[in-house]
Formats: sequence, C-alpha cells, structure tokens
Amino acid sequence: MRTAVFQEKILQYYTQSGRNLPWRTTRDPYAILVSEIMLQQTQVGRVIPKYNAFLKVFPTLSAVAHASLADVLTLWQGLGYNRRAKYLFELAHVVKNTHDGIIPSSIDQLRALPGIGYATACAIMVYAWNKQCVFVETNIRTVFLYHFFSNKTDVADTEILKVVTQTLYKKNPRIWYLALMDYGNMLKKEKKISNMRSKHFVKQSRFEGSDRQLRGKILTLLVKNKKIRFTHLHTIFHEDKKRIQMIVNILLKEQLIAVDKDFLQLPHT
Repeated sequence: MRTAVFQEKILQYYTQSGRNLPWRTTRDPYAILVSEIMLQQTQVGRVIPKYNAFLKVFPTLSAVAHASLADVLTLWQGLGYNRRAKYLFELAHVVKNTHDGIIPSSIDQLRALPGIGYATACAIMVYAWNKQCVFVETNIRTVFLYHFFSNKTDVADTEILKVVTQTLYKKNPRIWYLALMDYGNMLKKEKKISNMRSKHFVKQSRFEGSDRQLRGKILTLLVKNKKIRFTHLHTIFHEDKKRIQMIVNILLKEQLIAVDKDFLQLPHT
C-alpha cells in the first residue's frame, strides 16, 4: 500500500469515527503523562473514571510530590499494576528535584524518569508537543500487521518500526497517532484482529486466582483498614501461609507496603 493511500485511509477513519477521550482535550504534559502510565496494560474504559478522579485530587505533578505514597496508592485502587502508582510518585519527586518541577520535553530525559519506557516517552512527546517520534504499541502494531504484514508471521517490532517511520504523517504527528490508535482499536473489536503474528505476542496469564490478584487484594485491604496483622492474612484470604509470605515479601521489596511491629500498612513516605 502506498504511503499516501494508507495515510488517507487512517486519517479518514479518524475524522469519521475518532474517539472522544478526556486526555485528548489537553496538551498539558502532566495530564498526558498520567494517562499514558494508566493506559499501560489497562483498557480505556477502566482508565477514564480513574483518570478523571486522579486529576481532580492531584491536578498537578507538584500535588503528587506533596502527597504521601499511601494517598497515591489509595486513589490508584482498581487499576491494578500498582507499581505504576509508585513510579508516578517517584517521578514527581525526580521532576521536582531535577527539573524544577517541569516535565522535560526531551526523549532521553523522559526515558530517565521512573516507569517511563521508550514508547511511553514517545507518546508523551507526540501528544503533548506534537513532536515527530516513532514508536509501536499494541494498537499501532495491529494496524501495521494487518496492512503491511498480512502474509507473515513472527514479525519483529524492528520490522514494523521501519514502516511506521516511512508512513509517518509529519504534518501532524499527534493527529496521526491518535488516528492509528483508534483504527487499531477498531480492527481488534470489529474485525477480531489480534497480534498473534507478532514476534512479541504474549498471551496474558489468567488473572483469577493469580499472584497479581492476591497482591491487589492485600493492597485494597490495607487501603480500607490502614493496618492489618500479617498473621491474619492467610485466614482472611484462605490462602497458604507460604504463598502469603512470598507475596508480602515482594510487596515489601517493592516498597508498596511497610511494616510497623506486627502490622502491615501502606507506606507514608
């Protein structure tokens, strides 16, 4: 498919069917950064209410920096992958201490922040400042696999990135990536297209009964009760003591929880 034809197809779809999402109405780097971190491994429908609630309580990155980690984790409940909340908390302090409270607009400086990988840094560059940056994420990957690699399997992102570079709509990267995201979302929902032909495809493990679910339950319990005796956890969750101990040790190592004598609690740093 020729670049001009491809671009016209994607942009036309966006003009007719683009989604109205709250983080698309702003160019505030902080608000966009929050949305991008929340959208990592989490569906849009679950993110929207949490995004709105989070910005209401923490309207600026400075507000995050002046809060406690417990406050941030409490508001994050329901999104899962709670390490992202801790990364955002740490990021706020790094930006405050290293960048005078201003989110940097350099790809390298963004990538140096906690929890910010290359794709997330690129997305922030594109959506906040409309800068040209080439990246791949799940919806974008779907678009390019469908249109440019339809007869190929085990496709590496390095191959896709070459085509993403060649077809980049340089006049307005922000609109282009928004269009790609929505078109890819449509392919998944309406045409049931998956990324199984990607070299990087990994089927998400079952959530019900997983360690990830139990981690979330422990944090949710601490949000509601402030403190809980470690010895009570296996009774509350009807789980093996060794499994509880293993998960608690991981949460302690990640500093998502703290110990106060015989009690577990959220950290208040």
